[in-house]
Amino acid sequence: MPPLEKVMYVEDDPDIREIATLALRDVGGLDVLVCESGQAALASVDAFEPQLLLLDVMMPEMDGPETLEALRRQGSISSETAVAFMTAKVHPEELDRYRRLGVTDVVRKPFDPMILADDVRAIWDRING
Repeated sequence: MPPLEKVMYVEDDPDIREIATLALRDVGGLDVLVCESGQAALASVDAFEPQLLLLDVMMPEMDGPETLEALRRQGSISSETAVAFMTAKVHPEELDRYRRLGVTDVVRKPFDPMILADDVRAIWDRING
């Protein structure tokens, strides 16, 4: 199993985006491409070739599930790409919906910036272990 190195992170909130980016890049040592919208992710995903996508669920214009579907239609996600939603909406029926969409796992908000990279690596290890 290759180690997790490349993460694409899609988040519309600039404050959360900055904290998570610092957590993934500076604390976790990951190569992170950050996008502020689903449209930005569609435009840059193929050049970056992420191993794991981390998508905010609630975003204006194109939410996380819509972004995931568009990335699939575009052919930018393979069966080897892990996908995790990042959300505070973690009621059991919402988690079931995310699983039906084919999401690998969910990272709950608020998250601990000191262990976010470890949580993301654990998701990667679970599907590649």
